[in-house]
Amino acid sequence: DYGIDMQMPGMVIATTRTNPAIGGGLIGFDAEIARKMRGVQAILPITGGIAVVADNTWRAFQAAQAVECDWGPAPYPANSADQFETVANSFTDDHQDSRLKDQGNVADALLHGPLIKAEYRIPYLAHAPLEPMSVVVQLSRQRLDIWTGTQIPRFVQANMARLTELDAENVHVHVLMSGGSFGRRLEDDYIAQAVEIAMQLPDTPIKMIWQREEDFTHDFPRPLAIAHARGTVKSGAVDAFDLSIAAPSVAESSLARLRQPAIGPDVAIVAGAWDQPYSIPHYRVTGYRVPAMVPISSWRSVGASGNSFMHESFFDELCHAAGTDPLAERLRVCWHMPSQKVLEAVAEMSNWGSDPGPGRGRGVAFTLSFGVPVAEVIEVTQTDQGIRIDRAFVAADVGRVLDPKNFEAQVQGGVIFGLGHAMNCELTYENGVPQQDNYHVYEGMRMHQTPEIIVRGLENGAKIRGIGEPAVPPAAPALANAIFAATGKRIRELPLSKSIDFV
Repeated sequence: DYGIDMQMPGMVIATTRTNPAIGGGLIGFDAEIARKMRGVQAILPITGGIAVVADNTWRAFQAAQAVECDWGPAPYPANSADQFETVANSFTDDHQDSRLKDQGNVADALLHGPLIKAEYRIPYLAHAPLEPMSVVVQLSRQRLDIWTGTQIPRFVQANMARLTELDAENVHVHVLMSGGSFGRRLEDDYIAQAVEIAMQLPDTPIKMIWQREEDFTHDFPRPLAIAHARGTVKSGAVDAFDLSIAAPSVAESSLARLRQPAIGPDVAIVAGAWDQPYSIPHYRVTGYRVPAMVPISSWRSVGASGNSFMHESFFDELCHAAGTDPLAERLRVCWHMPSQKVLEAVAEMSNWGSDPGPGRGRGVAFTLSFGVPVAEVIEVTQTDQGIRIDRAFVAADVGRVLDPKNFEAQVQGGVIFGLGHAMNCELTYENGVPQQDNYHVYEGMRMHQTPEIIVRGLENGAKIRGIGEPAVPPAAPALANAIFAATGKRIRELPLSKSIDFV
């Protein structure tokens, strides 16, 4: 069962409505109209909002919207422009979090130009799983049972024991299938809400389901980030590459909610950039920790999801400035044999180097993440209506492909996930409230836009690795690089649809 489908005898349905401004509280509410609505059994206060208990989901949802709530202000920067300004102001010595890559003499090399520089930006992204947050709970005097899809059952057990003042051994977490997560179910906020309801309705099995709008506006998104990139080329090759990335810390934010310390630098700020197997003469990657803003969390492929766009797009810029082939240059600087092999494979698969034809372009990107090297080539066509994505070629090395069909499916799903978010998706804030609250304003890739995706699994790696996340990061830069190849337009901010149309 999925949590949203589970049934129990005597079960009631609940939903919640909390302050749409993240972190804001509830000053008061008027539920007079909602209490008179058909099927409504109770309207209860919970932390930051209200809960409606009814005899079915639809009636609970309708009643929740009928409650008049007086919301408190948000404690975080209210608007996206303010948030990006905070990021932009964080490229300072006192905000430096890490410098995990520093080879050669970057400072000196940058003096011997011509200097190539660019700024890249990526937005907040929602997790938006198809199954909204849902959980079934039942609390008696000495026992709490929880049925839900979760990635953190032990933390759920400990945190709900603390909330109910039960011994942890009396809190039983039954892990169900999840209808998508992408990192969202690393949080237990929705479970705590259901337990708060159960504490007011003991001995009653309660299924709590969030409305889709509640799911979007109370997500813990992937963080926004800005990168400052500088580089030089010499003798037809990349000579210096200096990448500085400023972003809030996922570890600091998410571990605090789990009551765990975040010790040392946050590697996620520079993941997918500092750890690439490129031997560039002068190569530096620096991370800057942005002061905490809205609560954030891990998102499918974590830091590499956005950093790969910034790293691989600028590497492409340097290749074009040097007058060298972008795939050949990646092969030239790559020192890691399995990574070399995926680049060679994707070159052969895509017939790289051949003329794609008028109005068409190919882009390549490579990312080593989670121990898995992945190379992707995207082919696009420029039409009168916009960019059409024709084909995607992907080579990945997980050491041993144990299940070829699932391997192919995970890679294809990862590419679609990466492309769709790169094309269309962002989470923006106005007056402290997320402006995207459902799929009609947070569109992924539609079926008619999905390209043919050709996948090859290689087995040169020394260890068996997972493939659920590594196909995501190279998709965005491969697409952006393909658009440049077809149009001559270099796009440095996601989503790409802010700068170009897709068909």
